[in-house]
Amino acid sequence: MTTPVPTIQLSDSAAIPQLGFGVFQVPPADTAAVVAEALEAGYRHIDTAEMYRNERGVGEGLVASGLPRDQVWVTSKLNNGFHRPDDARRAFDTTLAELGTDYVDLFLIHWPLPTRYDGDYVSTWRVLTEFLADGRARTIGVSNFQPGHLDRIVAETGVAPSVNQIEVHPYLTNEAARAATHRHGAVVEAWSPIAKGQVLADPVVTAIAERVGATPSQVVLAWHLQRGDIVFPKTTHPERMRENLGAVDVRLSDDDLATIAGLDRGEDGRTGPNPDVFDWIPE
Repeated sequence: MTTPVPTIQLSDSAAIPQLGFGVFQVPPADTAAVVAEALEAGYRHIDTAEMYRNERGVGEGLVASGLPRDQVWVTSKLNNGFHRPDDARRAFDTTLAELGTDYVDLFLIHWPLPTRYDGDYVSTWRVLTEFLADGRARTIGVSNFQPGHLDRIVAETGVAPSVNQIEVHPYLTNEAARAATHRHGAVVEAWSPIAKGQVLADPVVTAIAERVGATPSQVVLAWHLQRGDIVFPKTTHPERMRENLGAVDVRLSDDDLATIAGLDRGEDGRTGPNPDVFDWIPE
């Protein structure tokens, strides 16, 4: 990688690295080593969650890296089982303890769960504003919020999230949720950015990759970056970590961006649950 990872200014003036590293499905026992390797490769943005059960490993990997805490952006997310206000407060305390830090850079409601908790995700959002006010979260946001969910929390609290982390990739461009996120002054974070690898063999992607001299993964990540979304691909392989960072050096034309976006399959392209009906709570 020759080009520094760009940052995006959030609505509260925090600057988040646009290309980060995700630890979804990284086994807890392996997380510290994987995170340390990612930080060694050059990542400065780590995305975890309470439900991943590997926050402690993220904290240990950060310590092992020797980097000052303020040089690494750390995101975590609220467990689906802890949406009630007092539960959310206790869960956040546990997150800080597991990470071994006195603040997180970004804390999110992981899923809105509109069919749970009597449909009340607004009181959960109000609790996150407490963490922002007391400085234990530099900024706060949501994940998997649909346009109606976003409109409701902003209308009822007057506080807009700084980011909305949603599934976005060439097979699900999710434009309605992206537009609603932008309408509220928030930034889109794209999870499953390469559709769990499904898009990497698409002839459209491979043809562009061959023409621009990049790998298919780099092309898809560059598509996200040039559209203004934040991405954090996950891999446990050091060579892939470095390959993904190379996406910042890839430049796609406007025609390339439009052609890749044209692969959208709408709801048929989802690799994960639909947020309007997803109601899973871990045991």
